[in-house]
Amino acid sequence: MKAKLTFLGTGTSQGVPIIGCHCPVCSSADPRDKRFRASALVEYAGLTVLVDAGPDFRMQMLSQDVCHLDAILLTHNHKDHTGGLDDVRSLNYTDRSAVDIFCEPAVLESLRREYGYAFEEHKYPGAPEWHVHTIGNVPFLVRTSRSQGELVWVHDIGYFEKFPDGTLHPSDSAVKPAEAAPEGALIPSGAARIIPIRGYHDKMPVLGFRFGNIAYITDMSSIPEEEFAKLQGLSHLTLNTVGYKPHHSHFSLDEALSLADRIGAGHTWLTHLSHTFPVYDTFCRDLADMCREKRIRSTVLPAYDGLTIED
Repeated sequence: MKAKLTFLGTGTSQGVPIIGCHCPVCSSADPRDKRFRASALVEYAGLTVLVDAGPDFRMQMLSQDVCHLDAILLTHNHKDHTGGLDDVRSLNYTDRSAVDIFCEPAVLESLRREYGYAFEEHKYPGAPEWHVHTIGNVPFLVRTSRSQGELVWVHDIGYFEKFPDGTLHPSDSAVKPAEAAPEGALIPSGAARIIPIRGYHDKMPVLGFRFGNIAYITDMSSIPEEEFAKLQGLSHLTLNTVGYKPHHSHFSLDEALSLADRIGAGHTWLTHLSHTFPVYDTFCRDLADMCREKRIRSTVLPAYDGLTIED
């Protein structure tokens, strides 16, 4: 099944340029050196899925004219990946549907602490409308949100869900486990099978995701041996790297290149990039030289905001 991925953000937790920095990269006029926080928009099996919703969520949605999301997948609970979730309120109103969020239980607990008002039984009018689905390290289904009940806004009261019989019921913030989708399972119309990929951000468990022959991995410093079977036969692989030096919670450039070679995807795209790398054109040339020297069996390039790749 074909997939298309658009990089909405390819920068570190501070973004690029960094506030107060005047280095060559932060001062660059090349738009490919302007990086929002890491996020990706995926079109797959007729669904529109967002991976991570950081502080730049609003501008990222506007940059791609996104009017509808079927789901948001969260890799982990750090603020540069979850800090924009309040802004789904705009989609609640214009698309008239709650947003399905898929995350691990530990991430859910973080959301409860940081966005407690979104989980209250009697919500403040205008609080974001989410349907949260808990996931683990097994494939799961994402269904089109078009099949959900329509949200109806009642002024100064809040959202109600309109049922097929026309009745209105107060919206809820129920949390449910995601539907499992084991290998060989029949995938219903209007649904997509997503394969999670376990990794570690220092010691924190995080997830990447595979959509058909495209895999998106960010904020990892290690991948367990048993996960590499999920990364075979890829057309495109995304890997994170923040710099040349070893880092406790991210792949160094050498580590990312070694992984690119081991996995052997047709193309490997680097994301979560810091301003310690050179400007875009120079970085591309440097990577080409490094890959020739190391005989990397994947074409490795830095991603940039707005880049679209397709399987």
